[in-house]
Order: sequence, then C-alpha cells, then structure tokens
Amino acid sequence: MKFGATFTEYLLGEKVNSFDLNKCSHVEYKRLKKVLKVCRHHCQGLNHADANNGASCGDEFQVIEEDRDQNNTVSDICRYRSCQWCDRMFFSEIMKEASDITGCISSRVRHLVQLHCNTGMQRYLLHLFQCFKNDQQALVLEGQMLIEYVIMNAIALRKILKKYDKVHNSVSGMNFRSKLQAEHLEISQSPWLIELVAFYMNFSESNEMICYELCSSFSCDLSVTDSEPVLKLVVPDYAVLEYNLTCAVCLHTVFHPYALSCGHIFCKMCACSSGSVLMFEGVKSASPKMKCPVCREDGVFGNAVRMTELDLLLKRRFRKEWEKRLVEERDEDGKQTKEFWESQTRYFTGI
Repeated sequence: MKFGATFTEYLLGEKVNSFDLNKCSHVEYKRLKKVLKVCRHHCQGLNHADANNGASCGDEFQVIEEDRDQNNTVSDICRYRSCQWCDRMFFSEIMKEASDITGCISSRVRHLVQLHCNTGMQRYLLHLFQCFKNDQQALVLEGQMLIEYVIMNAIALRKILKKYDKVHNSVSGMNFRSKLQAEHLEISQSPWLIELVAFYMNFSESNEMICYELCSSFSCDLSVTDSEPVLKLVVPDYAVLEYNLTCAVCLHTVFHPYALSCGHIFCKMCACSSGSVLMFEGVKSASPKMKCPVCREDGVFGNAVRMTELDLLLKRRFRKEWEKRLVEERDEDGKQTKEFWESQTRYFTGI
C-alpha cells in the first residue's frame, strides 16, 4: 500500500477519533500532493525558460518540440527551482501545519507526563478530573497514539518535500526542511517525542502485558554503543530514529536532563553552568543573551523543558551510576548555595 493511502487510513482510524487526534492539525499530504500534480500537468508541453532568468511556471509559455520525446509525450517534471504556482501556498501551509503539530504535541505530552509522574494530592486531582476508568491502559494507549501521530506526520512531511524536489528538480524541499529544523518545528527531532518514547518504555517495564497488547506498530530500545547511550525508535518499513543521550558539556549520560528550546539536551548542572546561573536558581533563570553550548543560539534557556520521563528511564536502567551522579549533584548544589549566601552575608555586613 502506498503511503498516501496508509496515511489516509490512519487519519480515518477509530483510535485517532477516540483520542481526538482528528482535531489536531496534520500534514495535508493528499491535498499538497494534488497541488504538485496540478503544477506538473500545468507545465507539460510548455516552453520552460531558465529559472535564473526569473521565469516561473505561472508565466505564459509556448510549446516547443524539444520538450517532447520520441513517443510525442512531454516530461512530467516542472523545471523551475522556484515555482510560484506551488510556492504561493505550499511552503507557508506546511510551516503552519508543522507549527500546529508541534504545539499539539507539546501540550498533550506535558499533560500526559503530569498524570504519570505527579504524586500525592496533585496526581489524585488530575486523575479525578480526567475520570479515567482504566487509568494505566488509558495512559499507555494515549502515549501510543501520540507516538504514532508524530511518526505519521513526520513521514508525511518528509515525503511531500521529497516529492516537491522531484517535481521541480530542485533542493528547495530539502532546504525548507532545514529551515523547519532551525525554527524547531521538525517534529521527529522534538524533545517531546523523546519524552514520549521514554514514557512508553517506563510503562513497558512495569506493565508488559498492557504495552504488548496495545502497541505493535513500533519498538523502542535504550542501548549503549561505543560507550554512548542511544535511545532508538524503530518503525517497521518506515524509519529508525536515534537520539544520543550524551551531554555535550560533561560527555557523560545526561543526568536530570533539560532540553533547551533549540532541542539540545544537557544535564541540569551543565545547563546551569552554561547559562551562568546557580543550580538552585534553575535553568530557566539564565539571561536571554546566554547561548546554547552546541548550536550557539541565544534565548534558549527561558523555555527549557525538564525531561521527567527520560530521567526516570535512566534512573531505572543505570541505577548505580544515577545514584552516584545524584550525590555529586547534591554536593555541588550545596557548595554553590553555601558560597552564594556567604557572599551575600559579606556584602551586607561589609566583613
């Protein structure tokens, strides 16, 4: 089955409707593909001037014999690397869809993590508000649906941009995907997808039967290759997504991880150090002028995300190392706090 039919079948599925994912935005794959088809047929048999001369496939053309092959047919590729016929709606619409999908994933996963990780009265009130009949099954099923939602839209986005480049014989689609990454709208690279995968794995370790029964469309794995921990999401016949969990600052497995708004993940202690703030002040208190240690983008600390599920997964998988790092972090936090208050005392007393 071609991906277009598979994607349409997915959007019409009962599970998607039951979890209101049909109300979330998605890549309009079928309609965007029709736009490319119209562009391709619009250009058949027409004289294509060189794209560098500023022409576009929306201009008036004349039929020339060079465009026809021996069977008196015409090439089905639009030869314009910048096509006004497509571009006036194509890229702007994809940008909006990617933005809406990212926003949907952010809000849904944040709420899911709160339901799973909160304790005491707060968790009780959240569960009471949701009125779950089967709490564990509902949580893992929603996690499954959200992972599939991200995967299907990521594949649709990649395929439609690849189709654009094929039709126009260009690299504009590839360049636009790079732009999405720069705008932090590439959903397959979202920290929230990492949280979803970690959430699923945390459940699978304690509720194997539930996860086995509800999810068979993908598999997750946390392994150590070349002394580096790697989180892997495998979608049969489609994609393998890998996420390196090594902190770029201390070069160890991330501990109490935080994802900056640029998408890079660091230990809390390393993120605070890079942001020139003390640990008790928190990652988000860093100045907007501070830059990511990896990509050098500024203003990325204010909307940092604490990776709660990922931290829980690493704690369970590497308990001895995790406990050792906990002692080291507490010692450093205590040291910083003591030095801070001693400096404040000296300042106010003049001693």
